[in-house]
Amino acid sequence: MTSPSHRVMKTASNAVLLLVTLMFALPLMWLLLASFDTRATLSIKLPEIFSLQNFTDVMTPETAFTPLLNSLILAGGCALITVTVSVLAAYPLSRYKMRVNKPFLYGVLFGTGLPITAMMVPVYAVFVAFNLIDSLVGTTLFLAATSLPIAIYMTKNFMDSVPISIEEAAWMDGASMLTTLTHIVIPLMRPGLAVVFIFVFIGAWGNFFVPFVLLLSPGKLPAAVSIFSFFGQYGSVAYGQLAAFSLLYSLPVITLYVFVSRVLGGSSAMAGAVKG
Repeated sequence: MTSPSHRVMKTASNAVLLLVTLMFALPLMWLLLASFDTRATLSIKLPEIFSLQNFTDVMTPETAFTPLLNSLILAGGCALITVTVSVLAAYPLSRYKMRVNKPFLYGVLFGTGLPITAMMVPVYAVFVAFNLIDSLVGTTLFLAATSLPIAIYMTKNFMDSVPISIEEAAWMDGASMLTTLTHIVIPLMRPGLAVVFIFVFIGAWGNFFVPFVLLLSPGKLPAAVSIFSFFGQYGSVAYGQLAAFSLLYSLPVITLYVFVSRVLGGSSAMAGAVKG
């Protein structure tokens, strides 16, 4: 039988979980209802008439399509560059025991803790010197550089789970290290790379501060920055359009997660790779 103390703890934990669920569910409920309400406010209420007018108003090239495309360029480019470089950097750290491994990893961990706000002043000066201000390419490279430390650390941990005995067998057959990396290690760690890709993509997709500082032209701003166009003067906010835009803003991330989880494999990616 369950003791009274265990019952009390179970009841308390369930109450806390229910409270946390409500804290997440209520904003999502408001988001869904307000997006179909042309007279939406901050209160959660059913629309008098369900309408798609908010979506019609925001689905224009200037309001939604161009900012979302810019976000895809920034986040997609950042994720691709970061994953590629992190694989190349993590491979020697995972496969070779060198004196510089531990200091390098400590440096990587230190890089993950640097606040982005502390670096923006010298970074802005560097971008001005190299004429990279208001450049999508330059902003993408900087986002990739800021995402690289944690990506290297995560990629190394995933790469450590791939048995080196598989590579040794390939080396005996004359395969080079680059061949084993691209044809053996990377295919076996696809789920791990998918995690790193999604993690970096979401971080770049929701990044507001870096594009806000480094990009000046309205036509180059990503959706994370252009969302402020729904906040007018004197505290006026177009709540319905803001909710509709927020739903459109979240669709690419959800689509990417579903696509990556289905295409790049799951926990069985290494099934049968090593014979017992």
